[in-house]
Amino acid sequence: MHGLDFFPPRPRGLKGRSAELATLTRIVRDGVPRLALVGGGGSGKSMLAAALGHRLAPHFGGRIHWLRVGAWDVQTLLEMFALRFGTLHDRHERLASLRAFFEREGPRLIVLDNHEDDRATAKLLNALADTPVTFLVTARRCLLGGVLIYPVTAPLVTGGRPAFPRVASLTRALRFNPLALDIADGIVGARGASIPTLRRYLEEHGAFAVRVIAHEDDLPEVALLVDWAWERLSDGSRRLLSVLAHVEGDNVDIVSLGQLGGVRQPSRALAPLLAYRLVQEPLAGRYTLHAVVRYAIAKRTTAEPERLYQHYVSLLERDPSRLALEQTHLFTAMDHAHRENDLDKMLRIERLLSAITS
Repeated sequence: MHGLDFFPPRPRGLKGRSAELATLTRIVRDGVPRLALVGGGGSGKSMLAAALGHRLAPHFGGRIHWLRVGAWDVQTLLEMFALRFGTLHDRHERLASLRAFFEREGPRLIVLDNHEDDRATAKLLNALADTPVTFLVTARRCLLGGVLIYPVTAPLVTGGRPAFPRVASLTRALRFNPLALDIADGIVGARGASIPTLRRYLEEHGAFAVRVIAHEDDLPEVALLVDWAWERLSDGSRRLLSVLAHVEGDNVDIVSLGQLGGVRQPSRALAPLLAYRLVQEPLAGRYTLHAVVRYAIAKRTTAEPERLYQHYVSLLERDPSRLALEQTHLFTAMDHAHRENDLDKMLRIERLLSAITS
């Protein structure tokens, strides 16, 4: 399988990363098999990984792949790999089949985005050691020995220079965070607010106060920009954000987004979200939220896991060929069935998997 089919597009406007990209390219070409990009929420890990993948695509003959792994256990990860690469799914043959595939098909780069479970990732990397696969992990923190850790900070922060010229005067106010600055740049560029208006809003709502945060995704500078946008968005746009905040799969196409949100004209409702850069488009026509934006939206909206289960299982039953795109949604449906301890739901997914892989 040609990995570029499911790899994020080359990032636009990748400012201040040329030295890092050159260093990381050299590290991978020198043969380091396991590399982790580690940094805080919104620091630009995934964007840097996408840029690196595109730069290294010729080195790997186009065999680069992107898998969002989150907190899946190792068996789920292996099942995900088997589905992605078309190898055997039987639990007892899965690993041997994957290893044989990688050894037969030659060198490739696999990005494990949003790594969270150290034990599961360690088991996966050990299980696939000595195959011609280079693994690139992105994580907020990575407690793994045997992996080269590369710290990711905001671009140009060490030199105190702005990476977003249009909102340069907000750089320090937003603590150099590239996600916050990108959203602010989108708001100003779309003429949603002027720089003085945005600065005043941030000041009046406590952006510069020191406070304890819940975790790495609880970033006040991003949350306040989300709050500013939320107050000005239509009900339809808010519905789309709510869906994306609670979908555990990696991205959603426009049709599913409209159906899940109950929005008749999803493209119109999506337009301001893209203009303000609240929503990301990792693949053409498929949309997601950065984890930090997701957390800010999820606090004010309600999850509907049953609706998500029914939508994606029904979708794949009607069209099994969509599995490569909807894979993480299927694993989320599995998790929902197990959390509900619903045997009928579990058996329905088993029948679906049997039909797809037979």
